[in-house]
Amino acid sequence: MPPVIVAQDLGKRYQVFHRTAPGYLTLRDVVADKLRRIARLSATREQPDRGSYREEFWALKGVTFELAAGERLGIIGRNGAGKSTLLKILSRITEPTTGRAVIRGRVGSLLEVGTGFHPELTGRENVFLNGAILGMRRSEIQRRFDEIVAFAEVEQFIDTPVKHFSSGMHARLAFAVAAHLEPDILIVDEVLAVGDVRFQRKCLGRMEEAGKAGRTILFVSHNMATITSLCTRCILVDRGEIVSDGPTSSVVLQYYAMNQITGGVARDFSQMRPPVGDGVAQLKAGFVASIQDRSPEEISIEDEFKVAMRFRLATDRTLDVVPNFQFFTADGVCAFSSAPSKSLELAAGEYTAECLVPAHFLNEGAYSVSLALNTIAENRLTTHFFERGAISFNIRDPLDGSEGRHSWGGAIPGVVRPVLQWRVA
Repeated sequence: MPPVIVAQDLGKRYQVFHRTAPGYLTLRDVVADKLRRIARLSATREQPDRGSYREEFWALKGVTFELAAGERLGIIGRNGAGKSTLLKILSRITEPTTGRAVIRGRVGSLLEVGTGFHPELTGRENVFLNGAILGMRRSEIQRRFDEIVAFAEVEQFIDTPVKHFSSGMHARLAFAVAAHLEPDILIVDEVLAVGDVRFQRKCLGRMEEAGKAGRTILFVSHNMATITSLCTRCILVDRGEIVSDGPTSSVVLQYYAMNQITGGVARDFSQMRPPVGDGVAQLKAGFVASIQDRSPEEISIEDEFKVAMRFRLATDRTLDVVPNFQFFTADGVCAFSSAPSKSLELAAGEYTAECLVPAHFLNEGAYSVSLALNTIAENRLTTHFFERGAISFNIRDPLDGSEGRHSWGGAIPGVVRPVLQWRVA
């Protein structure tokens, strides 16, 4: 079966004008500038204004990939990396400067809040207008109208002009129309960020259902937990180019490493200058390992795993040592901290401290671990090193049959997700 999307050497170039003249302009300056523009014969013979110059900017350059039917592709990258430009080309909103994109099937796209909405028309009228823009027949819109309005939760305001809608109501109604179009390809930008948490989960569940029904999804988001939950494949875009394309968990970790958020699943500190630590204790290495001998970059929520650090003590006496691991979410929230129940009496030498994390404990998403080592002397705690975000890993939910999920296909809230003992009487 041929791929539904084929992007070949896509590039998009823009002209950026820079003015180096002082910012204060008189009316005479403005009129003279307009007359000079009118007097130019052609763009090719155009001469830059005095005190200004023009620069070419490539928002996309050499983007090539294929997407099979039913795939759920996440596109991530920093602001200005070219993600939205790529989606606009695939949605036929803008034309590429170089290359081409072949798309097979009906496309439903939601790139901006209220795209295609007229502020003076009511919500009801805009449903028909927006549906027509997206390619829906009037009979199809009428058949699904009640379902669209119920999903958007705007029944009370459906006959109110949308200029009175909040941005969240705009987003809900726009997404409801796009989602009920039942397209072969659904393209969604970070527009869901304006909705509340409950509606975001509802939208993710809808996209999950679309993916299971064999529809293709392209999803741009800065929420790595959502990307990990929804997408099976991910593309990392930086400065208009694809720098990584592969399984979501490994690409997300590369994104974190690129932005110096975390240091990967394994990190060697032994050659760092200055060393991490002091004259008493120094950090040598940190790593994450799967107990089931699977890739530590993609740990299943059903697997237990260990986090470890190697350190060296340089002392002429036995010390009461307390190693400590702090686990942080992708949003910087400390999920939990762990240390041995009792301090360890250790002499000079090199040691490895391990912490075993049970299965069904952490929820899906990306995590970083800060490594620390303390000693206790005369009831005083001394910290010898604390390396924030030293290592990182990703928890992935296989979705199919994992405990506690039942028939729900969207993201499950919470940092931890233990399997607890229940009793119903």
